[in-house]
Amino acid sequence: MNLSATLILAFGMSMDAFAASIGKGAVLHRPCLREALRTGLIFGVIEAITPLIGWGLGLFASQYIMQWSHWVAFILLSILGTRMIVEGLKDKPDDVHTTATRHSFWILAATAVGTSLDALAIGVGLALLEVNIIQTALFIGMATLLMSTLGIMVGRFIGPLLGKWAEVLGGVVLIGTGLNILLEHLGYLS
Repeated sequence: MNLSATLILAFGMSMDAFAASIGKGAVLHRPCLREALRTGLIFGVIEAITPLIGWGLGLFASQYIMQWSHWVAFILLSILGTRMIVEGLKDKPDDVHTTATRHSFWILAATAVGTSLDALAIGVGLALLEVNIIQTALFIGMATLLMSTLGIMVGRFIGPLLGKWAEVLGGVVLIGTGLNILLEHLGYLS
């Protein structure tokens, strides 16, 4: 795989994380660049690891992994999205919605895993090709770091416009991302 194909793949893999990061950034109260980089790093590292795992598993059992990764991503993102929607719809004073300045590591990691399961499937497919999997995984991780960091900062500007509905919108984005992954793998979207 040449450099341009690798870059296209890397940025394509980072789009789910970008969308999820916008929702995550919108929920926070004026997230700083440090929090955006932290989120980008968590998403980027997980997104870089998953194609490596997929590549390793692809050497052994590709048909089983490819059959289920989209369902796992859909269920995980739907659970996280539903949780965000429920939290957003709870009757809380407005100041509660604007005081969080960072997400927990575990919430970000779970979201990153949900958005990176397509990279796991790509890793399975790459096992069948002669590619430098380390280089490809690093490109995917760096693109995701960049796009997730950018997503948090974009969410920073969207959040104040939405007020307490930012968390609901973030949940809808996560569910939509999971549904998109599912429909793509089932062949309904191209």
